[in-house]
Amino acid sequence: MTVQSKEQILKHYFGYDAFRPGQAVLIDAVLSGRDALGIMPTGAGKSLCYQIPALMLPGLTLVISPLISLMKDQVGALVQNGIPAACLNSSLSNEEYRQALEDVDSGTCRLLYIAPERLMAQDFMAFIADQTVSMITVDEAHCISQWGQDFRPAYLAIPDFIQSFEARPVVSAYTATATAQVQEDIATLLNLAEPKRLVTGFDRPNLNFEVHHPDKKLPELLRLVDKRRDKSGIIYCATRKLVEQVAEALVADGVPAVPYHAGLSDEVRRRNQDAFIYDKKPVVVATNAFGMGIDKSNVSYVIHYNMPGDIESYYQEAGRAGRDGEPADCILLYSPQDVRTQQFFIAHSFTESGDADPQALRALDEERLKTMTFYCHTEDCLRGYMLRYFGEEAPAECGHCGNCNAEKETLDMTVPAQKIFSCIIRTGSRFGAKMVIDVLRGSRSKRLSDLGFDTLSTYGIMAENSETRLRQIIRSLTGLGYIVVEEGQFPVLRLSQRARPILKGEERLTLTLPVERKISRAKDRKKGKRRGSTDALHPELFEILRDLRNQLAEEQSVPAYVIFSNATLTDMCAVLPTTTEAFLSVSGVGQVKCERYGDAFMAAIRDWKQNGESPS
Repeated sequence: MTVQSKEQILKHYFGYDAFRPGQAVLIDAVLSGRDALGIMPTGAGKSLCYQIPALMLPGLTLVISPLISLMKDQVGALVQNGIPAACLNSSLSNEEYRQALEDVDSGTCRLLYIAPERLMAQDFMAFIADQTVSMITVDEAHCISQWGQDFRPAYLAIPDFIQSFEARPVVSAYTATATAQVQEDIATLLNLAEPKRLVTGFDRPNLNFEVHHPDKKLPELLRLVDKRRDKSGIIYCATRKLVEQVAEALVADGVPAVPYHAGLSDEVRRRNQDAFIYDKKPVVVATNAFGMGIDKSNVSYVIHYNMPGDIESYYQEAGRAGRDGEPADCILLYSPQDVRTQQFFIAHSFTESGDADPQALRALDEERLKTMTFYCHTEDCLRGYMLRYFGEEAPAECGHCGNCNAEKETLDMTVPAQKIFSCIIRTGSRFGAKMVIDVLRGSRSKRLSDLGFDTLSTYGIMAENSETRLRQIIRSLTGLGYIVVEEGQFPVLRLSQRARPILKGEERLTLTLPVERKISRAKDRKKGKRRGSTDALHPELFEILRDLRNQLAEEQSVPAYVIFSNATLTDMCAVLPTTTEAFLSVSGVGQVKCERYGDAFMAAIRDWKQNGESPS
């Protein structure tokens, strides 16, 4: 087959009938010789925007990528699709490195992935000078900006590398997370020449966002994971110690989980990452050292055990769920200690800040932290909050986040508000929500006792309320302007003038709050989805096809999702193909994969049909 147009390549190699929004525009731009800057959400198909032109341009496409695991994932997926590709990184043996260079030199390899740290190496500079490079693509381009959340100094060498070519290649840059300021930084620092800019939007409609405020995080986490048995998930923790503790608790609860953080040896990290990628251990507990390079499409949930320091990091980490387009959950477990942890990180950062002003960077991070904290406290639509942060318009309600979907009730909260206001005053308006709640609930903590707060008239007067409920009430009172939070190293609650009429009984107060429900873990465990639960039209067939996919993946030592994604298996269950033509009509099935796997999957479908398919 002679492949010429971008549409033919899309179908032949990748198995899709139509481009997603923005892809064709960016592909056409680079094919016409114009630089391009694409801001596209995770799962929107950024990689196709440079992989397809690479097969149409005459020379080599060089892809600058930040992590070895990201390179390996993308090269592996390309090879599965029948596209020769290679990468150069420190994980290669001398023979593998030499073979990659030979493949490029012979013209066999059209896509070469390389880390930014290796660009200016003399041996590579000498090698690349003899090649015809048609395009240079910068992946995760936000890493070049010191105002971004993932600044990598090695990215600053990319402009000099580009300028070293006598004939400048077309340059394209892509990222999923970039505010307007970071977008400008990318274009300026990479010296993009009148680039075609495209922001396709940050919304990921298949992701459900929630924020929980549990009294105790670990039982809540175990409950959430219980509901998602046999699903693949990532759990992010702020520190290595917490990663180890949470992973141990999950394993003790029968969850096949592994830890991942920078304190583990290279060998253990590699082994644990592979166990997760190949679905031998479907749950990984990690610090943010894990994930930028992970292209695992079947992650069904991401749970943040701790709040990240900024919206950009949260959006990027949460966005590792649902890359196959299937519904996925992004849940954040918040506690006030998370804010203090992030404040500690900020205070001890920027020891080597390069040319940037460390005070300005620290002030920016503090502002980002404040915005992230507000996300955890807002009663408004969570999706809308994030979209507006990235400069997009958003409806008042998305109908698909924890806040929009929460069942709420309007209650007369005059007396509870009076009790809270009184407690703030009686503790001297010198403490944050945690101390006020502890007094109201009658905590027996030593600090509270040392301060004499166990003798106050407000001590224990709301003991029947959970900490979560009291936090909900205080958040509402703060949002309505009755309580003011004075920011500082330790945020302090005080009353505004608006609270006085309520406190004196001159006015009544109603609040709209989530309906309280107490769910036992045992009951919740029964509601969790088990193996065999899927949105596929024929769940039993889906499991048969998934088992076949896993068997083929194990035989080839590749991740299962590289064979076919869950979304492709779901489409197979709808199409029920038993001929080559029908199999090629399945979304995600290209010519090479049809030739490689079609017979096996079609045989499985025929067997299922002959053995008596279940009525739909």
